[in-house]
Amino acid sequence: MKLQKNDRILFFGDSITDAGRDKSNAADLGYGYAKMIAESLSGEYPEWNLQFLNRGINGNKIPDLANRLEEDCINLSPTVVSILIGINDTWHRIGSADFGSKEVINQFEREYREVLKRIKEKTNARIVILEPFVLSYPTDRLEWRVDLDPRIQAVRRLANEFAEDFIPLDGLLNAAGMKVGYQALTGEDGVHPTDEGHTFIADAWLKIVN
Repeated sequence: MKLQKNDRILFFGDSITDAGRDKSNAADLGYGYAKMIAESLSGEYPEWNLQFLNRGINGNKIPDLANRLEEDCINLSPTVVSILIGINDTWHRIGSADFGSKEVINQFEREYREVLKRIKEKTNARIVILEPFVLSYPTDRLEWRVDLDPRIQAVRRLANEFAEDFIPLDGLLNAAGMKVGYQALTGEDGVHPTDEGHTFIADAWLKIVN
């Protein structure tokens, strides 16, 4: 996908996208990959009049995105919607009896598909999908794979169906973590990016999308 003049780019997701943004300021982009992408593109194409919005919220799962889709996406009239969601759908179910079950994964895929369908129908925005990820430190994060891996496969199917661009973050970040150390990218929890991790995500987005 090539970006266009006057594009209105919305970053939609959970805490990884939120990245400490000031929610009282609708224009604030936080300190993470969304801000880094915006700064890079604005610097490279100052004449394009690109606009950037961040609507990540800590702790969000796919049902949360569905519940606030009108207010935080459709009503903002984006021309590009970049979505990163899914890790909390796994994280918040740890210890549940149906962790990783086919029924749970199918429900996740149905709900995510409905979000994507509504975005397409109401905005006609081009969609960028980033797959959820977890790195292999701490080592207990490997136990999440039984639930997260099927969700990643569902996200890939949806990206093939709805997205102009897809960013395979789980594979990319884990490969990089093997070289530089997982903690360099996601600190102590395997999920929330460090500055280096956010830079990696922004670079991957820019390389694939533009």
